[in-house]
Amino acid sequence: MIYGAMKFSIGGSLKLAFRPWVEGLENIPERGPAILASNHLSFSDSFFLPAVLDRKVTFIAKAEYFTAPGVKGKLTAAFFKGVGQLPVDRSGARGAGEAAIKAGIQVIESGGLFGIYPEGTRSPDGRLYRGKPGGLARVALATGAPVIPVAMIDTEKIQPPGQVVPKLMRPGIRIGKPLDFSRYQGMDGDRFILRSVTDEVMYEIMKLSGQEYVDIYATAAKRQIAEGAKAKAEEAKRDRKQPAAADGNTSADGNTTADADKDRAADEDRTERSGA
Repeated sequence: MIYGAMKFSIGGSLKLAFRPWVEGLENIPERGPAILASNHLSFSDSFFLPAVLDRKVTFIAKAEYFTAPGVKGKLTAAFFKGVGQLPVDRSGARGAGEAAIKAGIQVIESGGLFGIYPEGTRSPDGRLYRGKPGGLARVALATGAPVIPVAMIDTEKIQPPGQVVPKLMRPGIRIGKPLDFSRYQGMDGDRFILRSVTDEVMYEIMKLSGQEYVDIYATAAKRQIAEGAKAKAEEAKRDRKQPAAADGNTSADGNTTADADKDRAADEDRTERSGA
């Protein structure tokens, strides 16, 4: 009931304002369980995809969104519940991974659509990063549900980091044909099988999205970007601390090179006059 109301209000508004284009809707089954594995470009991905589908899609979200205190916290929790998000407690020994797997299996066993981002986080630069072999592959192999690759197109351009007002433009969604991994069902303890399944899904997403593929995890890429930005900031800070005169370099006694040249010229002039 709540999901339907939220989908009508938010989904209808998104479709009216942004007019997202969609390819491959026929690949979504009318009934029965399936896993929707998508690239992740923007916070809005979890809203645009459900907006164009007739069926409910359940994604996972960190539990903090559902437990924040105060009126704002309650409104936030109601919003995420309304759009079909499941809370995931990250405080366990293995964090969000195990919780996401359990949540996904529950959704699939109830006959629903489970949405997941194999990259584990949003892409920091619009490229497609290596998929994590835990959640997606383990849910697929534990349940035998088909995996449907999905590519979100240009959603990161609607509201880049730091931009308050969204840009009105048409994002796209490409939905691929279902992938059957039932031949591996029950082998979710084999890490080589998990990697193989994940890589096959990521390859299909890459073909749909046209993104450049980077064979490292997005979390590692974000860490590298953050470290690079920090190093640049520290270098700029050091440069600002070094006094620089407009006319030249500063010597150890505080004079610039130009001042030193003038002093030497004056000394030479006095020497010549005294010699004369």
